[in-house]
Amino acid sequence: MADQAKPAGTIRLGTDIGGTFTDVAAFDAETGRLLLGKSLTTPHRLVEGIHAGVSKAGADYKKASLFLHGSTIAINTLLERTGAKTALITTKGFRDIYEIGRVNRPDSYNLFFEKHKPLIERAMRFEADERMLASGDAKTPLNDDEIVALGKKFAALGIQAVAILFLHSYRNPAHEKRAKEILQRNHPTMFVSASHELSQEYREFERCSTVAANAYIGPRVRNYLGEIEGHLREEGCTGSFLVVQSTGGLYEAAQAREHCVRMMESGPAAGVIGTRALCHAMGLENAIAFDMGGTTAKAGVIYKGEALTTGAALLGGYNTALPIQIAMMDIFEVGTGGGSLARVEDGMLRVGPQSAGASPGPACYGLGGEKPTVTDANLALGRLGADRFLGGEMKLDVAAAERALETHVAGPLGMTPTQAASGILRIAATAMSYAVKGVTTERGLDVGDFVMVAYGGAGPLHATAIARELGIRNVIIPRAPGVFSAFGMLFSDLRYDYVRSWFTRLEEASFETIEGIYTDLETQGRKDIENASVAPEEVVIARAADMRYVGQEHAVTVELPITLFTKADRAGIKSAFDEMHLLRYGTNAPTERAEIVSLRSTITGVMKKPPQEKVAAGTAVPPKDSFTGNRQVFFAESNGFVDTPTYTRLKLLAGNEIPGPALIEEHASTTVVLPGDKLKVDAFGNLAIAVGAAK
Repeated sequence: MADQAKPAGTIRLGTDIGGTFTDVAAFDAETGRLLLGKSLTTPHRLVEGIHAGVSKAGADYKKASLFLHGSTIAINTLLERTGAKTALITTKGFRDIYEIGRVNRPDSYNLFFEKHKPLIERAMRFEADERMLASGDAKTPLNDDEIVALGKKFAALGIQAVAILFLHSYRNPAHEKRAKEILQRNHPTMFVSASHELSQEYREFERCSTVAANAYIGPRVRNYLGEIEGHLREEGCTGSFLVVQSTGGLYEAAQAREHCVRMMESGPAAGVIGTRALCHAMGLENAIAFDMGGTTAKAGVIYKGEALTTGAALLGGYNTALPIQIAMMDIFEVGTGGGSLARVEDGMLRVGPQSAGASPGPACYGLGGEKPTVTDANLALGRLGADRFLGGEMKLDVAAAERALETHVAGPLGMTPTQAASGILRIAATAMSYAVKGVTTERGLDVGDFVMVAYGGAGPLHATAIARELGIRNVIIPRAPGVFSAFGMLFSDLRYDYVRSWFTRLEEASFETIEGIYTDLETQGRKDIENASVAPEEVVIARAADMRYVGQEHAVTVELPITLFTKADRAGIKSAFDEMHLLRYGTNAPTERAEIVSLRSTITGVMKKPPQEKVAAGTAVPPKDSFTGNRQVFFAESNGFVDTPTYTRLKLLAGNEIPGPALIEEHASTTVVLPGDKLKVDAFGNLAIAVGAAK
């Protein structure tokens, strides 16, 4: 609380570690300046990439009152299966919960379907002779000696992390708490995670998968966060260290070390928060947040002014994915980015999901990479300037890109390097359109009703091609798109999400009991906000409920105004549920009875935000000094290379208009304006593109 009374400085510093680049955005409240930096990610020691980015931004650690951090390390550890040696303790007789799962088979006729592969092998799953009933009463008490013996066995096996999943711990966590206490006391270096700390919902497989993932990534995330904090203190930073959650909200680094799974999608979530801030400034209701970096492309949604979230997600692809049962931004991700490798398999051109990453990187980086990537294709087609990448800091090798394209794609397919590069971009655009469909069409939303906000180092290069693929009419490229996720962190708030399963028919529900549950959740949330190392300007509470029609298995989450509870308005709650069911599934049943499955509460500590500054106004004609020459660029729409004007974005003014084809270049990104498109700079300096020839 002392930190709340005495801010450590005037700078709010945000850092986002991606698979290829590390981005930095800092806002100095004293000068009103926004400082930006971008550097290659350093996988061997991630803190070096952060330090390089902060140095390039010209920020001072000692002046940082807040150090905000997001990263892909948690989800990459899970997807790459590079986590700790982990054991699972579960209730006797339920050892195979994690393996059996839900027996999902999304495509009945897919001969290549593969069942999910648990993070913890069967030999490392152990049973405890205990049993808690669904009522919360203990049928079989926990045997302390049994847990002590298991701890000794784990130590002998070299176990680094332990996940605990006991049946019905969401109702009564006493046994899980006791088991964790014993293990931590006897083995203080072992990472121990209990399911009730992460999820208080029913569904034992989902809770098991969640706690297993948390334990599996725990030691690596804990060590790397500790490394960052140590670096901050060495550099003289005395400000608060906060981490971005998958909801886009902030929580303490100390909490992140224990609840690592909550930061699975921290980087992408920050980008969606930045998109929401942009939408509020521009008065937009609906937008698609599209983020394309070096490794992946992600999409989220702003709907009616708010970012859409979900209470659970499948990470790793639907067919073989493992569920994570925590609140997170509703984000769909595909393995296509600037570093995605292009190759020929079975006579067909494929792009991704394998990535060249930061090391060795694309062939054109000259760091040892020999295989072609999406970035190499863009360079070969003239969309990237070899001497202008990262503002000229990093020279690109055109010959190396063309050589890689010829050797690995053009030669085997009997085409020219130009044709190969064009094909790579077309395949990449189609693949990335699936990410946008995943958060719109598949959620019952009409993609044509949304504006696309495109960012990430590679997003502006491909945005309008994806928009044409989907029938999106307007694309916005925000300022500093290459570091936009780091920029979005500057607009994040403290946030804590709580949920409690509670089954009851809506018509029979006691509003007194409902209010009691919400009050318990919100009291805990307020306490967490009060214990934070920073003081928010205000605390805001939002309520929701998971509901379904009687007889259904799965529920939908419905946002519910608090006034519905103060008025005991059952009809209003039912109407809100019917409307959401219609949106998600295209049908509803207003005359059917509904029931509540779980109650949710979100407690937000609203932080002071940097101002959204406007840029100087100009005329429709761009200033002469913004024009930087012409170069030959290949456009499939024109069936060949076109002499294309290039502009430096920093010199453009509000009101400037540029018809396609054109390239708008800036430090960490290049915006492609396709033939038939029309670009206009808005009052905030965003590039608003009217897409021509949209389907």
